[in-house]
Amino acid sequence: MKILIVTQWFDPEPTFKGLLFAKELIKAGHQVEVITGFPNYPGGKVYAGYKIKFHSKEEIDSVIIHRVPLYPAHDNSAIKRITNYISFAASSFFCGLFSVIKPDVIYSYHPPLTTALSATLISLFRRAPLVVDIQDLWPDTLAATGMLNNKKALSLVEFFCQIVYKRASKVVVLSPGFKKRLLERGVPEAKLELIYNWCDEETLEGGVESTLRLPKNGRLNLLFAGNLGNAQGLPAIVNAAKILQRKQVNVNVVFLGAGIAKDKAVQQVDELALDNVYFLPRVPMQEVGDLLNKADMLLVHLTDDELFSITIPSRTQAYLRMGRPIVMGVNGDAADLIIQAEAGVTCKANHSTSIADAIITLVNKSAEERKLIGDNALNFYQRELSVAVGVKKFISVFEEIKS
Repeated sequence: MKILIVTQWFDPEPTFKGLLFAKELIKAGHQVEVITGFPNYPGGKVYAGYKIKFHSKEEIDSVIIHRVPLYPAHDNSAIKRITNYISFAASSFFCGLFSVIKPDVIYSYHPPLTTALSATLISLFRRAPLVVDIQDLWPDTLAATGMLNNKKALSLVEFFCQIVYKRASKVVVLSPGFKKRLLERGVPEAKLELIYNWCDEETLEGGVESTLRLPKNGRLNLLFAGNLGNAQGLPAIVNAAKILQRKQVNVNVVFLGAGIAKDKAVQQVDELALDNVYFLPRVPMQEVGDLLNKADMLLVHLTDDELFSITIPSRTQAYLRMGRPIVMGVNGDAADLIIQAEAGVTCKANHSTSIADAIITLVNKSAEERKLIGDNALNFYQRELSVAVGVKKFISVFEEIKS
């Protein structure tokens, strides 16, 4: 099959449905082209070595990548974010019409919705079936994160979502909760496919030693790695660290990454005079695996929102793959996954006491017990969530709609 991937984010940006996915499709005997932007996520600045131009074409491991212009931005400004999304949607649409092969199948990674709209138009004009992979449920996510609060605007977003769902041949979702929500919104069950996300196994297993070091002060290290945004609920984690310090629990809470909520979290730590919280800067994905592997425990957390109870944060899969005990501070589907895998402990989202209690539970276990929990995590990932398992399911979906 000739498969066209339309995604605003692609390697070298942090993404798990990027180059790895494309390469696996090629290994399975398919031809793949990608339309994406010039890399600028999550900092909102174009990566070194890249310069925005009208069109750039490159080939990596037989994957043909078309980069198209966009307005680089990723901060609290709704206007800048919207401009970022719309600019990529417009340029990707024209690229899809004139610069790529006629595809047998189009795959679109959503969010943002504008990317799915662009892919929908390409699908219409190129007469190719469309698969939309829903990673964030819009407009719900926009309201939950505070990016968009105007009810009329949210209704307009929902209207465009319905257009995408109607045009798509298949809608892939990442959790049982997403599937249930879309069924409630009238998407036919025959269109919906549940395919759990995987992680970037190739990068995590790359063996690149990080230039950073986790604290070495005799304590266990609990690592929270990834985007540090408002949705991640950093204040609750910091307050949990305050409880841990007061109880003299033998653990460090380490944040690795960048995001719009990081500065306030640093300020909060200073105000509380905490000596058990550390901040490490964002590092290339090639180094993240090394730091995850050196941590004793890993933390997943999102704020307490109904939407997040039906999602599974992407770092969950990476944490499972690294074979480390997990503290899961996300209500609902994500917690159910950890319980099913026997891969850690769960706690209430955005509840500092519950987070602290869960951390204490793991700290109080023996090293052998924590290793067993980590082994459970890895085994579950390989059996249920691996790239090999997920790509096989996607190919089945592509073949179904192509025929």
